[in-house]
Amino acid sequence: MSSYVDNNLMPNETTIKKGSIHWFTYVPGALLFLIGLISILGSGGVFGLLFLAFGILFLTKSFLYHISTELAVTSKRVVAKFGFIRRNTIELNHKNVESFKVEQTIFGRLFNFGTVFINGTGGVSTPIPHIVAPLDFRKEALVAIEHENA
Repeated sequence: MSSYVDNNLMPNETTIKKGSIHWFTYVPGALLFLIGLISILGSGGVFGLLFLAFGILFLTKSFLYHISTELAVTSKRVVAKFGFIRRNTIELNHKNVESFKVEQTIFGRLFNFGTVFINGTGGVSTPIPHIVAPLDFRKEALVAIEHENA
């Protein structure tokens, strides 16, 4: 599968850092699936089947989100692409980025994932959830922005 970021680089633009989605997005679906499986084995009946079905649904949704999300810092932009069938892209030129904000829950701190909010000119705030090593992603983006502005 070809990369959205690689296919949409401008002339003289290079990829500096690629981000990825953390495996923790699979945890809710895996827990539901496990509860359903245990419930079915313990003669839980309909509730076990419901938990199992919802677990499979959540796991499928997490898988599609994981494989269809691309995050990158290039020498000219910060790029995020979401979606498998329906696509949503965010591309901010370095000169239009005002600030970055990183939010991490307790589990995010323990497992090194979080949400990066990119604040662009005009007050637009763009969240990028469940990113692996959000502080590293923010640092690489800030270094790239500083390098371009120097």
